[in-house]
Parts: sequence; structure tokens; C-alpha cells
Amino acid sequence: MESFFQYATLIAVVFTLILVVLLFLEFKKLRFDIDRRLGSNNEMIKLKLQALERLTLYCDRASLKNMIARVDYSQGSAAVLHQTLIASLKTEYDYNASQQIYVSPEIWSAVNRLRDQNIFILNQIASTLPDGASALQLSKLILEFSMNQEAELSNIVLNAINFEAKKILN
Repeated sequence: MESFFQYATLIAVVFTLILVVLLFLEFKKLRFDIDRRLGSNNEMIKLKLQALERLTLYCDRASLKNMIARVDYSQGSAAVLHQTLIASLKTEYDYNASQQIYVSPEIWSAVNRLRDQNIFILNQIASTLPDGASALQLSKLILEFSMNQEAELSNIVLNAINFEAKKILN
């Protein structure tokens, strides 16, 4: 009988050890799954924030007054400056087009409107100048227009991007 109790105790100990090992392995697997999910979330948050950073830079560079500040308009014609500014807007936009998969549709729509509005404004201002106008004349008109705080849609889009980033971080 004593050997039966020893045998039963041995079976109980082995069974308990197997159960502890299985629970430990299940815990490790669960912990790995949680870490993997959190890691991918953290990675997605990083990608979204990087996209918002790039779009912030785009909005700053697409600002009318900042565009004028970056180009040499001391010589040349208004037509050449006009085409250079529009090409710059389009090139910068194309460079950042892939960011749309990481941001909300509202933010991407605002970035699109910024590009479209600034192209429209540049076209409107350029159309007021006579043929043969200088780049300096065009740049002055653009700067005068951009001095009006409401004229710069880039400020509104930047505020929206800032709000979106704060939502992600909270």
C-alpha cells in the first residue's frame, strides 16, 4: 500500500510539474502576443507621427510667403517664377503623396485643398500682371496677398495636423 501512495504521489508531482510547465509556456505565448501587438501599435503610431511631420513640413513649404522666400526672384520674368512656384508645389506634393495612407482622410483632404488653393491663387495673381512683368512684381503681389492671415490656408492645415498629432499622442 505504501508503494501505491508513493506511486500516486509521484504521479501527482509529475502531473503538477507538467501543469506548471504548460501554464508557464502558455503565459510566455500570451506575453509574446501582447508584446507583438503593442509593438506593432507603437510602430504604427510612429509611422503616423512621421507622416504628420512630413505633411507639416509640406504645409510650411507650401505657404505662399515661404515659397517666395526660397526662390531667387531678383531677375527673370513673372511667367518663369509662376511656373517655378507651381512646379514646386506639385513636386513637393507628389513627394509626400504616400503619407496619405497614414493620416486621416480629413487631413489628406486639407493638404489637397492647400495645394489646389495655392495653385489657384498663384494663377489668379499671375493673371493680373501684364505680359513681360518681372518676377519681382509677381513676388511682391504674392507677398502682399499672403500678409492677410486668413489668406494662408497653410496655417489652418497646420493647426489640423497639430490637433491630429495630439490625438495620437493621447
